[in-house]
Amino acid sequence: MLVAMARRVPLSLLSPLLGVLLAVAGCEQAPPFAQLSGLILAPQLDEVSGMAASRTHADTLWTLNDGGNAAALYAIGNRGSLHATLRIDNVLNTDWEDLAAFDLQGRHYLLIADTGDNGGLRRTLQLHVVEEPRRLVDGHARPAWSIAFRWPDGPRDCEAVAVDAASGQILLVSKRRRPPELFVLPLRPQPGVLQVARRVGFLAGVPEPDAESLRENRHMARIRNQVTAADISPDGRTFAVLTYSDVLLYARPRRGSWSQAVANAPQVHHLPWLPQAEALAWSTDGRGLYATGEHSPAPLLYLNP
Repeated sequence: MLVAMARRVPLSLLSPLLGVLLAVAGCEQAPPFAQLSGLILAPQLDEVSGMAASRTHADTLWTLNDGGNAAALYAIGNRGSLHATLRIDNVLNTDWEDLAAFDLQGRHYLLIADTGDNGGLRRTLQLHVVEEPRRLVDGHARPAWSIAFRWPDGPRDCEAVAVDAASGQILLVSKRRRPPELFVLPLRPQPGVLQVARRVGFLAGVPEPDAESLRENRHMARIRNQVTAADISPDGRTFAVLTYSDVLLYARPRRGSWSQAVANAPQVHHLPWLPQAEALAWSTDGRGLYATGEHSPAPLLYLNP
């Protein structure tokens, strides 16, 4: 595998890629939590900040880039190769931060979360829903519907958004608040009405930096545990949350709510080295997750919880 990669990857990139492989290989044993699924090498994908598994095309992941890039979705294979580009018309990529796949009334959709706000300046934010194309070819799409919303008590940054189509809810997790907050919005609100996100809980069990990390670099130690992505498992039972360091899995009790789920301690899985981990997606069979980072080239990890 390393020989095959060496034939395709410039020598200047081999050292960091070897570091990724060695880090993944050094994870937990039998079976490892994280395995290297592939590498994202396409120059168009140098700031991946969101990802979702396609409900239409097998072994395909949809991705998007962070704010300031093209308003487009990119279909990649589960080895990281770029398959198609879908331009989203009539919208801007102000600060796209997450992507979610869901099914509704027999159709397959993708929700784009334009919810980033590093400076805490945005009064309103947008969510755009597009229908998945039936063919994996370059093309254009327009939102089937969009949702404009605001926070109830002032701006905040948000990079983690998921869809629970069964309950008609969108879940959003704040990034910089401690503990992280869980908000909900309606998936199909009344058109043209500005929505107000409703806070329903706080995420328990998010790891805190230890004393040694704080002594070494207080700023970086506090950033590493910020929430950067989220997704709901296909069976609707597990809420997966990504930070720069870990994957947290919150189990929802039967007949329970997501606010109840995140109030309980999650399973915590430490990530191997992944540059600026910002994208997470359950596989369509629900057996594992994919994760990658906002970097180029970027390893595409398969996580086996």
